[in-house]
Amino acid sequence: MSTTVAIIEDNADFLNRFRQVIESDSSFEFVGSAINGCDGITLINQVRADAYLVDLGLPDINGIELIRHAVQTYPDCDVMVITMFADDAHVIQSIEAGATGYILKDSSSLDILDCIRTLRDGGSPISPLIARRILQKFQPAVATVSANALPLVRTSNALSEREFQVLHGLSKGLSFKEIAVKYHISSHTVARHVKKIYHILAVHSRGEAVYEATKLGILCV
Repeated sequence: MSTTVAIIEDNADFLNRFRQVIESDSSFEFVGSAINGCDGITLINQVRADAYLVDLGLPDINGIELIRHAVQTYPDCDVMVITMFADDAHVIQSIEAGATGYILKDSSSLDILDCIRTLRDGGSPISPLIARRILQKFQPAVATVSANALPLVRTSNALSEREFQVLHGLSKGLSFKEIAVKYHISSHTVARHVKKIYHILAVHSRGEAVYEATKLGILCV
């Protein structure tokens, strides 16, 4: 069964590129697009998609509002931000609004398709640059943790060694496939570990996991 995808993007060139990428793979189905926030709200109301690709820099309504509207309307959908904004404020606000992925517009076509697949497998793809910025944002807090101290979660034995490895891979912006190759396990096994990590940290996305793990001192920068 194909994965349905809708796109909300005001730049015609990017919109056409994303649509062509989606339509180039038979495992995806393009189901609609909008070029501004108002039309985006209408699109979400009328078209239930598995994944919505949302630009943050829309001319009328902040893309953050569309993220909230999509996840409130369809709690089981995924929203992936595709944007030029890599600053901390936009990243954190998108994650808090319910985005399950955050990549930059300069990502390759294969990256975009792989990210959508990762979303539907229960993961949360995030560009390496974004993951690094989130880690750097909380670096001062992490620095207060003793260099000789074990990560808090590992100390409490809440995470297994493999889960900690997967968490580390997520923090580096690796895809499920890249983590699977690195640790010689299947992508489905990675997805199971990720769900366990999300449960332990009480989060719902890769960005939130990196945020919480860094803040708690679980990850060392």
